[in-house]
Amino acid sequence: MRVHVVGNVCVDTTFQLGRFPQPGETLNASSHVDGLGGKGANQAVAAARTGADVRFHAAIGDDTAGLWIRERLSRDLDASHLTVLALPSDRSTIIVDVRGENLIVTGASCAAAFDPLADGGFATSIEHGDIVVMQGNLLPDVTTSCLQAARSAGAMTILNPSPLAVGSTPCMDAVSLAVVNAGEAEQLTGTGDAAAAARELIRQGTEGTIVTLGAAGCLVADREGRIDRFAAPKVDVVDTSGAGDVFCGCLAGCLAAGISLAAAARIAVRAAAISVGRPGTLGSCPDRQEMKILMETTEAETA
Repeated sequence: MRVHVVGNVCVDTTFQLGRFPQPGETLNASSHVDGLGGKGANQAVAAARTGADVRFHAAIGDDTAGLWIRERLSRDLDASHLTVLALPSDRSTIIVDVRGENLIVTGASCAAAFDPLADGGFATSIEHGDIVVMQGNLLPDVTTSCLQAARSAGAMTILNPSPLAVGSTPCMDAVSLAVVNAGEAEQLTGTGDAAAAARELIRQGTEGTIVTLGAAGCLVADREGRIDRFAAPKVDVVDTSGAGDVFCGCLAGCLAAGISLAAAARIAVRAAAISVGRPGTLGSCPDRQEMKILMETTEAETA
């Protein structure tokens, strides 16, 4: 069973500040660093670190940044399936304050132009039983078409519709499992009650829904009406950026390993908790040994 992550990859530049700037104000950062990022890349690497066989489908530019991205990705997974476009590689600027909260701005030319179905390689690479993970970085119609192609091939589809496209609602009919945070759940359903929002997303077509709740962990809802809640361990927050991606990628990798959804959610919550205690996006993700320990200890608790 393979995990296909379809999405974006970019160069992240993270600035650490005491507070966010006011409009028109310039502040000096206490530190700044370049790193690999993009929700697609973050989730693909997190899944790979669980030991899953991951194929990452994304676009990079024909520039120095694109070469740097490919080299960095190859440290964790097979980067041979990237598509090179005659565009500048995507970039994000991340501002993190002393509370660990963040603001992110992204230039996404490659993500906006990328269509995994254009050359037929994506659709033909999916086998029955595979897992396909997508986010909200590609054009909405492209995301829907990829999810439909994956379902037609017999794959499980996981949609983390972040960032939410303005004026567009994700098609849940082709989604096996939706993973949303509390704010996204409310935007998609109109209710601030996480459990009610999860049920509404199932009514819209998805087979199951996970709502991530930050420090409160997550809840998992299914079509039979069950709702399970999983608490997060208490940690000192350094940087929350990328935590949702660690959760989603770890979840997919655990499911590919045959771990139950409940146990996978517990592991993913704990992996995300580790990440918020560290600076950076991808750099905060637990490594392979940490993932192995999380998976083994959590499975033992639920046996």
